[in-house]
Amino acid sequence: MEHCTIDTHQKAISVNLDEGKYGTIAEIGAGQETARWFFKVGGAAGTIAKAMSAYDMKFSDSIYGGCRRYVSRERLQSMLDHEYRLLLERLQEVRGDRCAFFAFANTVAAHSFSQKQPGHGWLGIRFQRSPGEDCSQIDLHVQLNGKENIQDQETLGVLGVNLIYGALYHHADPETLLQSLLDQLSTDLLTIDLIDFSGPAFERVDNRLMALRLVQKGLSDAAMFGADGKVVQPAEALYKRAVLIERSRFRPPTRLTMSLLDRAYENFCKDSDVDPHQVLVLSEMTLLNLSEGDNIDVQDFLQRAEILCALGKHVLISNYGEFYRLAQYLSRYTREPIGIALGVPNLAQVFSEKYYEHLQGGILEAFGRLFKNELRLYVCPMLDPDSGELVRVQDLKVQPNLRYLYLHLLENRFIRDLEGIDREDLEIHSHEVLKKIREGESGWESLVPETVVRIIHAKRLFGCRG
Repeated sequence: MEHCTIDTHQKAISVNLDEGKYGTIAEIGAGQETARWFFKVGGAAGTIAKAMSAYDMKFSDSIYGGCRRYVSRERLQSMLDHEYRLLLERLQEVRGDRCAFFAFANTVAAHSFSQKQPGHGWLGIRFQRSPGEDCSQIDLHVQLNGKENIQDQETLGVLGVNLIYGALYHHADPETLLQSLLDQLSTDLLTIDLIDFSGPAFERVDNRLMALRLVQKGLSDAAMFGADGKVVQPAEALYKRAVLIERSRFRPPTRLTMSLLDRAYENFCKDSDVDPHQVLVLSEMTLLNLSEGDNIDVQDFLQRAEILCALGKHVLISNYGEFYRLAQYLSRYTREPIGIALGVPNLAQVFSEKYYEHLQGGILEAFGRLFKNELRLYVCPMLDPDSGELVRVQDLKVQPNLRYLYLHLLENRFIRDLEGIDREDLEIHSHEVLKKIREGESGWESLVPETVVRIIHAKRLFGCRG
């Protein structure tokens, strides 16, 4: 459905004039602006049962209970639990037959000038579609990009109104709801890196698809979901974790795809001297990996996600075409070791200067960002398509002007040869496996892990005929 932008004033007054909606707004921390919109436009008495702000930690704890962190999803949930419960306890008998209730909450940390940290926060709404119905809920996490606190506060106010209006009037079309969150805003002001839909209003919503939409529609450059299929906030998942990441199409994951990641994991744990249980292993798909021309096949994406989750993988969806941008993103949230698993063909692309023409410092600037904090590349060999000979990192030919840069990275072990890959696996190409599956040819089962075979057959993925 094509989205038509409605300004913030009109949204707030529309909610205020809707006699069938009634609720509370609770804001702690830096976000105090959402309620102000509803009072400013007039008619709030018809919609707002209570608006409150608990800025002091002691007051907040006395109302919502203690928590480890005040700007967290845990705190957001306790706020929504408390406020929604009070609504039902106090108003169900007098309004429950004619009003659909809602409770909106946010908890936000402002831009920190002393620590040079941008603002961020959690926002959520628990609501009924109709009187007496079980509640549904939307949670989201936002990174604030304003240069001053006042700018972030204004952004939060508009975003809060957008979320309330979207939940109440766009719940039947989650993609329109998602797009409407940026009404009267821009990605220069904020980034939404998590959105989670739950409850009867969203029974048919797959939050993994919503994670993709966040990136596809430009609300975020990256989004993540875990092996259980539940969306996770990247900063929390990456915090103080060593990270190993593999970029691929995973269409489908082949024996080579998984062997590359397994051998890289073994080498990474040994080289980095990290606890193997503390390493976050990510399977990354970029928008380019997911696109066929200008379009993304939703079912194809969900089939890949289904397999990766069954294999126990966390999945990162990103818009970081260049590896140095991916490295910058990961380094934003962790200072622990980072490894990237890739093949020789991808390494050759990393050394292609055309990808860095937009940078003032060209490839040197890109590599300064890529190899910051001793990031390592674990490179799987390939078979030369003409000679059949094994091509390892020491055999790769780069442009003459980059030869000494390449040698420097090799000698200092920023680029490492990946041992232990079976030669037979190097002959596997995912596009050929996909073709065999779609055309009903035999033999593809031996080219992918057994778990993947079972899932593809059971769920008829990638056009498998059974």
